[in-house]
Amino acid sequence: MTQQVFRADGAKITAYLDAPEWEGVPAAALGAFTCKTAAAGADVLAQALAFIREAGLRRVIGPMEGDTWHSYRFVTQSDGSPEFLMEPAQNPVALKVMQDAGFAQISSYFSARVPLTQTALTAPPTTAAFEVTPWDGTNPEALFDQVFTLSTAAFSRNAFYKPIGRDAFLAMYMPMVPLLKRELIFFARRPDQSLAGFLFGTPNYAEGPKPRSAILKTYASLEKGAGQHLAYAFHKAAVAEGYDTAIHALIHEDNLSALRSAAEGAEVFRRYGLFGLVLDD
Repeated sequence: MTQQVFRADGAKITAYLDAPEWEGVPAAALGAFTCKTAAAGADVLAQALAFIREAGLRRVIGPMEGDTWHSYRFVTQSDGSPEFLMEPAQNPVALKVMQDAGFAQISSYFSARVPLTQTALTAPPTTAAFEVTPWDGTNPEALFDQVFTLSTAAFSRNAFYKPIGRDAFLAMYMPMVPLLKRELIFFARRPDQSLAGFLFGTPNYAEGPKPRSAILKTYASLEKGAGQHLAYAFHKAAVAEGYDTAIHALIHEDNLSALRSAAEGAEVFRRYGLFGLVLDD
């Protein structure tokens, strides 16, 4: 058994025994943690930690639903603005329960917003290494198949990376197809048409059927400069589509994209954390 759900009065948590490694050491993860009271939360957390200890693991990370392809991170700081589409929900009681149990923050992230009138003012230097074009809106399964191949290569060096199978990836992302807006999805292709990078943007449908903000959700690249060109194309397209705000979503504080977001003048409105605990022997 690689995972187990634990429940108490109004609380639930899932322990995963095959989580990503933490600093090169096998680790377990705790995800889907909800609790109405701190006492009930502490109860299920203690049960989950006992299960992990019995399995022989001593490092625990969370919140994480098995891997970073699925939901992970707690909101740690907020200006109170509404959640955007696909953002981790605020869970202050569960966060405090884990902190009280000794979990400390081991990775930091943020989301920022910027008026689109401040973005895409200067085009990146021209390059012959790749060309950025929008998705044509056809064959979404082929789209996600390409995204899977590049993602596994681009993210493999990231902390807490764990491989995922192609079928599992497609099963997770194909339900998103009705939300896709082709004008906000871009590819960077080399002269031989091989994929050098991609960017996924989406309207912030959490605002309703006519959102005013567009989310720069995910981008990855294998060529130097491709990320900058993709972000420029996204901001320019979002302006043309009539959005007034860009949300730079869920950025790791140490990533180059954090510097690019700051350079655009984006202001942080939410911070997130991934937490870890080393169990005593």
